[in-house]
Amino acid sequence: MLTSKTRRVGLIPSASQALVTRSQGFIMAKNSSFTVGIVGATGAVGQELLRLLLEREFPMATLRLFASARSAGKGITCLGKTFTVEEAKPGVFADVDVAFFAAGGSVTRALAPDAVKAGCLVIDKSSALRMEPHVPLVIPEINPEALRTHQGIIANPNCSTAVMLMGLWPLHQKFGLKRAIISTYQSVSGTGAEAVKELEAQIQAYVAGEPMEHKVYLKQIAFNCIPHIDSFGADGYTGEETKMAQETRKITGLPNLKISATTVRVPVVRAHSVSVSAEFERPVNLAEARAAVAAFSGAELVDDPANKVYPTPLDFAQKVKCGVGRLRVDTAFDNGLSFWVTGDNLWRGAALNALMNAELMVRTGWLQPKAPAVMT
Repeated sequence: MLTSKTRRVGLIPSASQALVTRSQGFIMAKNSSFTVGIVGATGAVGQELLRLLLEREFPMATLRLFASARSAGKGITCLGKTFTVEEAKPGVFADVDVAFFAAGGSVTRALAPDAVKAGCLVIDKSSALRMEPHVPLVIPEINPEALRTHQGIIANPNCSTAVMLMGLWPLHQKFGLKRAIISTYQSVSGTGAEAVKELEAQIQAYVAGEPMEHKVYLKQIAFNCIPHIDSFGADGYTGEETKMAQETRKITGLPNLKISATTVRVPVVRAHSVSVSAEFERPVNLAEARAAVAAFSGAELVDDPANKVYPTPLDFAQKVKCGVGRLRVDTAFDNGLSFWVTGDNLWRGAALNALMNAELMVRTGWLQPKAPAVMT
């Protein structure tokens, strides 16, 4: 369903036709300019959004940055441009066409309804509304047509879900996904800036022979792995593991998909990795699997084990695509494949995915400015 804010104009291509993955910028109609807001602009994802909006030349007449009251009035400079932070509160969205919410779920619940009421499209990175039936959960390379069903809010998937599906989706399209067992290797930037500082401080303390303190995580993260992300449920799975299963089913349109996840925090600063073993409905072929991944717009095939070539987090930090490698026939499943995928959690799993959804809506004409914009 299209809202009044996303009326179609003229002959508009389908989302799949309009989707073009590019590292810098994208094709736009002239004089198509928007008032854009970032809620949570001082956080890690907010800062990535600011940079990407400028680098990819999103058609903005005005960019407004919002954060908590304690950050209001501060200046943020990016790529030679300085912006003044405003307090995120009800009433600030009256002239905003699209607002990227890069804060927590409590902020989304408090402010998103006010933004929608003001006619502002909300693209939210939190988990607050992902599983609501009326909120599309969208990865633009996978289910772009879901954008047309929005009622004012579009949700971003969990960062690990997004990275995993860059490898799993093209294989599902080729062979028909039946079940999957996954383990994640998630970077500390997924927790936030304070977690990155904690890892750095622990490494420095180790080098200096001093005690390593931990406050962000329940256990030391330096030189360690912590198989505990989010809280444990009654079934023994953590919230992060449950999110990955539920979100994968929603995005792929496979409500009965059997999937089991173990999510692990590792001492990597940026980019998540996922190990996947999947069973498919149809017989698998390794050459066809590699070809399917290589042809998918969200993935880069990095798979030459004979020459020690495979993707790592350092290779795919600040990259648009996710790296997929270690593709092999799985020895435990019938019609099974195992692989490794890694991608930037702050980009693919948050800021970039949100921005690509907005770019797609502009290209298709599903998003229109409230009023003709005056460039400032």
